[in-house]
Amino acid sequence: MATLDWIVLGAYFLVMVAIGLWSRKRVHTIADFFTAGGRIPWWLSGISHHMSGYSAIMFVTFAAVAYDHGVTVYFWWPLTIGLGVGIGAFLFAARWNRLRARHGVNSPLAYLAVRYDLPTQQVLAYSGAALKVVDIAAKWVAIALLLQGFADIPLVWGIILTGVCTMFYMAFGGLWADVLTDFGQFVIQAVAGLAMLFALLAHLDGVATLWTMWGDLPDGHGDPINGPVTSGLIMAFLLVKTFEYNGGMWNLAQRYMAAPSGSRAKKSALLSSFLWIVWPFVLFLPMIAAPLVVPGIEDGEKSYIMLAQELLPAGIIGLLLAGFFSHTMAMVASDSNVITAVITRDLAPVLVPRTRRLTQAGRLLFARVTTVAFVTASMALALVTDPDGFIMTVVVSIVAATMGPISIPLMLGLLPWFRRHGPRAALTSWAGGLAVWAYLYWIVEDASQTANVGLPVLTSLVLYLVVGLVRPEGSATRDLLVGSLDSDPSEAERAAVEKRLRDAPPASDGAAVAETLTIR
Repeated sequence: MATLDWIVLGAYFLVMVAIGLWSRKRVHTIADFFTAGGRIPWWLSGISHHMSGYSAIMFVTFAAVAYDHGVTVYFWWPLTIGLGVGIGAFLFAARWNRLRARHGVNSPLAYLAVRYDLPTQQVLAYSGAALKVVDIAAKWVAIALLLQGFADIPLVWGIILTGVCTMFYMAFGGLWADVLTDFGQFVIQAVAGLAMLFALLAHLDGVATLWTMWGDLPDGHGDPINGPVTSGLIMAFLLVKTFEYNGGMWNLAQRYMAAPSGSRAKKSALLSSFLWIVWPFVLFLPMIAAPLVVPGIEDGEKSYIMLAQELLPAGIIGLLLAGFFSHTMAMVASDSNVITAVITRDLAPVLVPRTRRLTQAGRLLFARVTTVAFVTASMALALVTDPDGFIMTVVVSIVAATMGPISIPLMLGLLPWFRRHGPRAALTSWAGGLAVWAYLYWIVEDASQTANVGLPVLTSLVLYLVVGLVRPEGSATRDLLVGSLDSDPSEAERAAVEKRLRDAPPASDGAAVAETLTIR
């Protein structure tokens, strides 16, 4: 890296610190820290939702898939997410927002204690939090590998550098800092991504490269299905991503909750869906064409690094690396914020009852300390793991495979068609899906990726539907809760909820849901 690249990268870190300090002025209560008080514009919420799905993993592991197998990576990953988010815009986005607007909750899992029962909420919270620690560890490893490739920075120091910076601005600024970082990431990614695309076109045949390169690439690189990617895997990912990116990945539910209203949350989801379908294809084109520029690479995970070093001038490489940092730090910040919300608002009041008596300032301090602890735990796991193959194992075999069983009771519990599906259906679905995953992951040798990803989520879905139909557990409270999410509250209703929760904040978000339902 040239001196100009280091200057650009240093300027990026200073901007991150400034965002954290500026956002701190907007955080006065626990609601500001976790959901920005519902004051984030719909377009910013949509951009943040979209950008929260990126990390450096895209430029390491997914770049390897693009280098080795071609355009299939687009059909396997971003297209399934874009279609899934588009479906969720009509099913889930507005209902997440109304949980905050009608019931004043700050955690996506808060409503589960009333919708099902407290044990169900706790089981889903603990299993999801454990999964997030592993997921974030993979992201630290990915950004550290990029730092090592571009700047020869040891893996350990790469993890520590990104982790400490993320820890700082998130602990200060909460969701506001996260969303503003996402927007900055969007701008950096647009500049760096277009620079890489134009550099590629200039290096090859100009604009004509867009339609002539396919015949020059290795056989199968222009096929939607190639290599380890099968049509079954694509369908399995579409099912998983529909749940994951509409709230099963808890931080993305927060984006909908932070919008001003349910109708605007729906617009946020539609914007995110459009961006997922269009923009990643622009980013992936240079990765797909990389065999024409840097042929013969044995380790595909290094292909994007070598491509950038071949095509980009000084300064732009620094901007590109800043974009990698921004991808990872924004996603980790997003995850740490929502995990902190779950811990402080759902887990801690049950595990340590005295946290229920904390003042508003005490709860805000507790949230910040929890943010630091979560990021530290994920960094520690990243530091002790073997980076070879770790990222793909986590992304596909662990996160994608277990996200369905954890998210199905959470997501379907929002919908009116399943209002009679109670805790028995939720826990059976969760346990059955994870049991199938554990069997495939640890017992079955050479289970396919399609089986690893698809069978757990299908098992969980079928069990939830069947158990709920055979053993329904309807109640007036559940009906009232689900029914309250059908429409946006009036401004007077919204203001009354905010005032009541501000004047006498409940011990937990679950208590807030119960209180507002009692008043109704």
